[in-house]
Amino acid sequence: MTQLLPVLLGVTNLGVLLWLVLSIRSNQAAALVAAEARAQQIENTIVQALRLTENDLTGGVERQAERLAGAQADSAERLRAQVFEALRATNDAVAETRRCMDLGVAAQREDLATRLTGLAQTAATRDEQLRGQLTEAMLKSVAEQARADRELLQEGLKAASLQMAGSNEALMRVLSERLDAITGVVHQRLDEGFKKTNETFASVMARLATIDEAQKKIDGLTTNVVSLQELLGDKRSRGAFGEVQLEALVKNALPPDGYGFQVQLASGVRADCVLNLPEPTGRVAVDAKFPLENYHRMFDASAGEAERKGAQSAFRADVKRHVEAIASKYIIAGETSDGAVMFVPAEAVFAEIHAYHPEVVQFAQERRVWIVSPTTLMAVLNTARAVLKDVETRKQIHVIKDALGKLAKDFSRFDERMQKLATHIRQAHEDVQEVHTSSKKISGHFTRIEQVQLEDVPRALIESDES
Repeated sequence: MTQLLPVLLGVTNLGVLLWLVLSIRSNQAAALVAAEARAQQIENTIVQALRLTENDLTGGVERQAERLAGAQADSAERLRAQVFEALRATNDAVAETRRCMDLGVAAQREDLATRLTGLAQTAATRDEQLRGQLTEAMLKSVAEQARADRELLQEGLKAASLQMAGSNEALMRVLSERLDAITGVVHQRLDEGFKKTNETFASVMARLATIDEAQKKIDGLTTNVVSLQELLGDKRSRGAFGEVQLEALVKNALPPDGYGFQVQLASGVRADCVLNLPEPTGRVAVDAKFPLENYHRMFDASAGEAERKGAQSAFRADVKRHVEAIASKYIIAGETSDGAVMFVPAEAVFAEIHAYHPEVVQFAQERRVWIVSPTTLMAVLNTARAVLKDVETRKQIHVIKDALGKLAKDFSRFDERMQKLATHIRQAHEDVQEVHTSSKKISGHFTRIEQVQLEDVPRALIESDES
């Protein structure tokens, strides 16, 4: 056991040195701390091993002493003395070994510290050299890059200058062409403008001549209007004018059996027009006469304000009286409708009544008299025409129904015959397909027969030659 201790210590020291060398190469900064920790760990391991060895030897000796105690007390005492002497020597050896290890570890620490210091100085020197080389290389690369950029920039500026010069030349050429074209267009437009101005001036002169002619026609028309006003100033003439206008409107809107003119009623009164509408409306009387004397006085420029107001009141009274007369003469129970129509042949008079005399309109509605103008009468007539058309349609509804019934029967027969025809067509198509199939089969048989005959001819010839 004592002989193995130096070998173990040598191996341990060799392992520590190898580990320290590897640690120094792998990591210079942490090498010293790691070596000290490893050395301390190895020292603790050796001390623990020696203690275990000492304990094992002591225990073995004591057990051996106990076994030999009964027989050889003296030998045991000597052996114990020897063992104690051996233990003392072992403890001395262990102490010496520990001291040697401490001296070796201290020397190794100093050597390692010296090496680490040298390595640190070498690394610092190498780092400084590398920094200088890297800085020099970077400065050289930056200078080369700047020179290349400067050359590239100069080439780009030269190319851009050339391109800009070409673009400016092309632009100037295009601008010159555009200016020439614009100048030509301007001259053309000016020529066209002068031509159109001359044409416009000629047209204006022609239109002025036309206006002169129109002015002459207006003067003639004014004379005719004055004549028309004189015509309408007479009550009889005004009534005839209204009847003519009413007759034209009614004839254009209604069928012949839908109206009648100058119809005499059972009371002996003759109505200007009667609209023959279906029940429950019945026959509607239309009066075409209208008082206009006070209306003309209302707009007489030579009259004063008081006269105009008086004419307005008189006009209102005239209209009410006329409404009352229409209601009493043309609304007859059992013969005519419960309302009548008062036809005002002038739109201006109709607008005057509805705009400034609402009480007259209210009075007419209460008396079941409807005031209409040529425009509103057309709406009434169109409504009447629609009603008459609906009545005629209802009268013919049974005829239409019978015709539709006959048409339905005819269509049913047509559908049946169409289905039969479709069946026949489908059957004929199937028959054609079957005939086509049979034709293919027959053609195939003929083809096979021809092939057989062609194959049999050489054999017959051969047999005839042999015979």
